[in-house]
Formats: sequence, structure tokens, C-alpha cells
Amino acid sequence: MTLAIAAPDLTDTVTARWYRRGEATSSGKRSHWRTKRVYFRSVCRLLEERPGTLPGWKSVVDAARPQGSRSTFYEVAGPHARHALMTDLIDAATSDTIALALSYRRTDAVASLIDEAKVWSFWPYRERVAARFTAAAAAPADMEAMLRTALTEWAARVPALARSLDFAPPICAVEDLTVVLEGQMAAMRVTSLLTAVLRRTF
Repeated sequence: MTLAIAAPDLTDTVTARWYRRGEATSSGKRSHWRTKRVYFRSVCRLLEERPGTLPGWKSVVDAARPQGSRSTFYEVAGPHARHALMTDLIDAATSDTIALALSYRRTDAVASLIDEAKVWSFWPYRERVAARFTAAAAAPADMEAMLRTALTEWAARVPALARSLDFAPPICAVEDLTVVLEGQMAAMRVTSLLTAVLRRTF
């Protein structure tokens, strides 16, 4: 008798919990997640207007007006931001999440904002891939192929965002593939693999 091996639970990754928590609190006028989305859209627009140039925080604040201000910017970006994805990865305290946090360690608040904006922008693609992977009880190699396709489609839709930060892939894509591979490939190596996928897209 062969026992079925349960597929990794992609609904319980750090990025999935972070995203769901944000969406669940997005209804109020003063919602932190709503403010984050304003800044995500603003930094994406700036990257489209000046591809290859990392905008300064003042430019991002100006693009986010009337909601934009120095105080709200540093509430959503930077080392002391509220509900930062990077903080959640570190707090999860597994070898993979710590390695992932190290791979995406930033000293610039705008760069940290872009990393989260990539997750936000890629999320609909991520959800489709996760649903297909789970429904098909697919093999890890299938998940890698699905992510390659999704990243290529996403990059074609938002090329400036995809190219930014030296083609760093959305953190959620790296975490998902790391989880699915279950120790077969370290998070830093998965990051390099998916970065190469994005580089070949252009």
C-alpha cells in the first residue's frame, strides 16, 4: 500500500499570511494596507516613467499625494515600517525564511517598498499558480515551470518593475518554490534561479 504524500501548504507561507492580513484590514479609510497600496502604485508609476532609475523617497511621497507624506512613507517602508514583510520573514525564524530575508536585505527604504510592491503586483499570478499546483498535485518540477511562465507573463505586463533592483523576483515566488522543493534547494539559490528567469525575459 502506497501512502499519498501531502503537497506543501502554499496557503500558509509567510508571504501568504502577510498578504491576507493586509487585505483583511483594507476596508477602513485609514487602513495601513490601503496606504501601502497607494505607495505601491506610486513607486510602480515612477519606475515606468524613468526605467532603470531608483526613485528617491521624496519623489515617491510626491507621487503618492494627497495621501503621501514623510510620516506615512516611513510607516510603510524602511527598517521600522509597520507590518513589513521582511519583519515577518525574520520572525518566522526558519532556516529558509532567514535565508530569504538575507537575500532581500535592503538598506534603502524605497528598495524595500519595491520588493513589497513586486509581491503585491505579482499576487494574482501567484494565486493562479498555487491553485493549479495544488489542484493537480503537481511535482516540484511542474511548480518551477509554472512559476517560470507566470514570471514571464508578469514581466511583460510590468517590465520596469520586473527589471528593478537587478531583476530581483517577487519574494512570494521564491518562498513558494523553496517550500515546494522541501529542502532540495536553498532560498538563496532559488532567488538566483528566478532572477535568471527574469533576466532572460528581456
